[in-house]
Amino acid sequence: MDNLLLLGDEAIAQGGIDAGMSGIYAYPGTPSTEITEYVQNSHEAIQKGIHSSWSANEKTAYEAALGMSYAGKRSMVCMKHVGLNVAADAFMNSAITGVHGGMVVVVADDPGMHSSQNEQDSRFYARFAYIPALEPANQQEAYNAVHYAFDLSEQTGLPVMIRLTTRISHSRSGVIRTQNRNQNTLSPFNQSKRFILLPANARRQYNSLLEKQPGLEEISNHSSLNYLVEGDNLKMGIVAFGIAFNYVMEIRVRHQLQYPVMKIGQYPLPRTMLTKFFEKHESIMIVEEGYPVYEELLRGYFNNEKNILGRLDGTLPRTGELNPDYLAKALKIDLPPALPPSEILQPRPPMLCQGCSHRDVYEALNEAIRNDERHVFSDIGCYTLGALQPFESISTCVDMGASVTMAKGAADAGLRPAVAVIGDSTFTHSGMTGLLDAVNDQSPITVIISDNSTTGMTGGQHSSGEGKYIAICKALGVEENHIRVMNPLKVHYAENVKIFQEEFAYEGVSVIIAQRECIQTLAKKKKKAK
Repeated sequence: MDNLLLLGDEAIAQGGIDAGMSGIYAYPGTPSTEITEYVQNSHEAIQKGIHSSWSANEKTAYEAALGMSYAGKRSMVCMKHVGLNVAADAFMNSAITGVHGGMVVVVADDPGMHSSQNEQDSRFYARFAYIPALEPANQQEAYNAVHYAFDLSEQTGLPVMIRLTTRISHSRSGVIRTQNRNQNTLSPFNQSKRFILLPANARRQYNSLLEKQPGLEEISNHSSLNYLVEGDNLKMGIVAFGIAFNYVMEIRVRHQLQYPVMKIGQYPLPRTMLTKFFEKHESIMIVEEGYPVYEELLRGYFNNEKNILGRLDGTLPRTGELNPDYLAKALKIDLPPALPPSEILQPRPPMLCQGCSHRDVYEALNEAIRNDERHVFSDIGCYTLGALQPFESISTCVDMGASVTMAKGAADAGLRPAVAVIGDSTFTHSGMTGLLDAVNDQSPITVIISDNSTTGMTGGQHSSGEGKYIAICKALGVEENHIRVMNPLKVHYAENVKIFQEEFAYEGVSVIIAQRECIQTLAKKKKKAK
């Protein structure tokens, strides 16, 4: 079998290719993006006819994967943690209908918020939906977990979540490929009482989902992802989840500790295993990356009768990523003082690329409204950096698509001008529906679609609406003479300021499409063409 050096994301992708996956759907989002990119660049995946595509958003990606599963094929859907909020409606209801061909939901969390607006823990969603969740501790486990997840999904008739975190997704390790399975044959499954969620069917299906829970817990008791590392010191036991297991083992080996460690990588929790483990120790330390999801659960399981240590009591930090040093401190191990950072290291604050089209958009925008009390609603993308110096153009940024609807609400309240800045990919992700609301209410807003012909922030993936923005805005009801196109270059500065000012003065819905290709993707194209 091949031995490959893979990122955690790539191990997931290779696992899918080898496990008979027929299709993968995703919306790009750090730290999950490389999963789909790997499949798209894999000659093996192309030869096998594995469908792979970027979807307009996480919900449409999830529903496409669900449809493939209903047709009997194995499918995968990938997203970052906040993307699961977008897909949540389909996600929750797919647990009620169940699936047919195996369906794996890969969600990559970002504890520490390296490139995210929050650090929510996707394991809550798995509990919320009553579906199994797997949490691999390394790249090999990630690869193996995909095979296991597809089998488990078909065995239980449920979607199965694989939860990654940033350090697993973006670090490399050797991975041994273990098997190569053929794809399922097409076998659409017609069970209307199961797959049509009319209330009578939904109630029956929900009861069926609850009835599966004891069986899922029993499967977890025998999962290879859950196992015990023996130790002689029974004063304290450590329960470690996912990548946190690596941190525990690093400290355990380095300092020759003998605390037994229960490694857990599958939910529902293996209650029988954990009960035996808890009974042997005076105290228990819970080490998990993210929220204290299982710490809270285990305190309930054992009625708080044990001395349980973890994030809730402050033994470990309540927020951010864990690391071996935090573990050492929690175990009262004295560490040598850290070396000071080198003097040659200089801070590198985030900034827009030199030559980026967003720069020219913000310079013209600032000039156009410099005499007004400025409040510009932004969306999520590279252009969010317009909040920083030297531009300081935007005032608000909350979630994908929200710029348009926030501007609408502010306009309804009387704010003038009410301006939204949104990227091309984000506009088709979730901005279009907000624009329709504004058109229906004739809310006086100006939407600036800063169109750089790619999903720039995540590395230059395909943008769903490329070449269609004028047609989309027309179809949503924006008047044609208030759909303006500008070229954000310095040579057009005065003209662009004038366009902004004219549309800000308009008491209706206007859209300004600032179109110039991302300088990064343009450079890549030129390099490839040589």
